[in-house]
Amino acid sequence: MNSRERVLGRVRRALDGVERHGTPLPRDYLPVHGNRSTAETVELLAENLADYRAIVHRTDEDGLPPLLARLLAERGSRTVLVPPELPHRWLSAAGLVLVPDRAESTPAELDAVDSVVTGCALAVAETGTIVLDGSLDQGRRRITLVPDHHICVIRVPEQVVGSVPQALARLDPTRPLTWISGPSATSDIELDRVEGVHGPRALEVVLVGW
Repeated sequence: MNSRERVLGRVRRALDGVERHGTPLPRDYLPVHGNRSTAETVELLAENLADYRAIVHRTDEDGLPPLLARLLAERGSRTVLVPPELPHRWLSAAGLVLVPDRAESTPAELDAVDSVVTGCALAVAETGTIVLDGSLDQGRRRITLVPDHHICVIRVPEQVVGSVPQALARLDPTRPLTWISGPSATSDIELDRVEGVHGPRALEVVLVGW
């Protein structure tokens, strides 16, 4: 018996007697840890985003366009990749070259873009995670993986949930979900942290409306 057969045998034994015809599995774990107010949930999200080395900003709807313009100017960005239905007013004050999200764009073309600005589907407070689902204000998955700088706009509190189970209950599992916890990072055997290997080296998050 080889390793594969041993593993499959263990799986079969574990499933022996388990109903397989749509019987729901028990989900008796806590859906969220603690009893937080909306304000406390948003603060926990901001804290955990910062722990993952995302840079967190706060503003209201009127302050969003000038804030985005300032962040992009401070970054030295001249070209910004935008999803097809990103609200036009968000970047109306930026005065930059807006690059559309196109299916035919090559990795080299995406890599040449200075920044990308998107909305989001949800943000999870307990884990400091942003979830993108490919909606038209977020664009294709690759546009947030190739450029080196990503600004993600989160509407607060409607796009914030406390926990992963709460997020899963609201997300469509048939959509291309991308879960982002801070800028891309990895480490070698010596635990030297390297950022930007699998995605943006810099992640900035704007909490709007709080």
